[in-house]
Formats: sequence, structure tokens, C-alpha cells
Amino acid sequence: MITAAPRRNPGPAASNQSERGSDLWPSMPESLAQIVTACRNGDRGAQPELYDRCIPKIFRLVVRMVGIQEADDLTQRIFLQTYRTIQQFSDRSGFETWLYRLATNECLQFLRTAKRRLHEPLEYDPPDRHAGHELELQSRELLERGLQRLDPELRAVFLLREVEGLDYGQLAEALEISEGTVASRLNRARSKLKEYLLELGWEF
Repeated sequence: MITAAPRRNPGPAASNQSERGSDLWPSMPESLAQIVTACRNGDRGAQPELYDRCIPKIFRLVVRMVGIQEADDLTQRIFLQTYRTIQQFSDRSGFETWLYRLATNECLQFLRTAKRRLHEPLEYDPPDRHAGHELELQSRELLERGLQRLDPELRAVFLLREVEGLDYGQLAEALEISEGTVASRLNRARSKLKEYLLELGWEF
């Protein structure tokens, strides 16, 4: 598990921060851009802020790429890799797109190394979903089973588009392919997913 030095509580002496600034953690940046800049400047105190800001989407992606059993460890590795390589991030692209690229590459590498395909239903409920009725739960389980049947590269492009909401330009950057290839893979992913869902008993 990623750990970071605990933040100090300035207590009632906070008003004297200008006199004792070297003894206190600086105020944490609020925007993602500021957090990223602080991390790139070597501020380890900003790393927990980056983690908290980005983990919901990254964990959701990792779960659906490799399965819940491997998601915790792989997510931690992704963030450790993020901290190690954040100097490589270029302001010419959005940070979240860069992070999705790193996360997707780590997931694909894991699947290639493991040489196995996971066909387990999703046991993790994404944080922005609400529990539904039994029929809704069954439908969601079928969808997750169908997703796990997809080739990993097709699964990645489908999830980044349909779940994470990346546009074609961002997808091309995150996956390091052309927009034409993005469109081709996305069409294939949708077609194969529909095929698998029909086999699993999904009624369209």
C-alpha cells in the first residue's frame, strides 16, 4: 500500500505560519494542475492529494480490466509508477489522459504477463453506481461477463470511451494509436460485446 508522511496539524499556531513556515507543511494545492506541478517539483506531500483525486477513476478502470482480485495491487503499482515517471508528463496533453495511458499500459502488460483471461463477474460496484433491483444486478453481471470476454485492447478502448468518457483525440493519445484505429477498435469492441451479451442471454 502506498504510504506518505502524515500531514502535520498546525493547530492554533497556524496564524504564525509566516514566521515558522519551515516547520509546517505548505498549503496543499487545490487544482489538479497545481497538484501535478507540486509532484513534478518533488513535493512528496502532494502525492496523497494526487492519489485521492485520481484513484476513483483509475481503480474503476483497473477492476474492469483485470478483475477485482488483482485490482488493489495493480492500482498501487500504477500510482508508484506515476510518481516515478511524472517528470515525463508533458503539459501539451491533459494529465488525466497521460495517467489513463500509464494505467492502461500497466493493465495490458499485466494481462500479457499473466497469460490468462479473467472471466469472473465484477464483484466491485463502481462508486458512482447505486444498487438496483435484482434484474438490474443481473444485467450488470451479464455486462461485466461480456466485458471480460473482450480482447484486452478492445476492452480498454471501450471502457475509456463508454465509462470514462474520453473523446477520440484523447483515446488516440491514451492508447498511442491513430483516431482511425480508435474508431475501428471501438466498433469491433461494441460488435463483439453485443455478440457475447446475446450468448449470455442479454435481451436487447
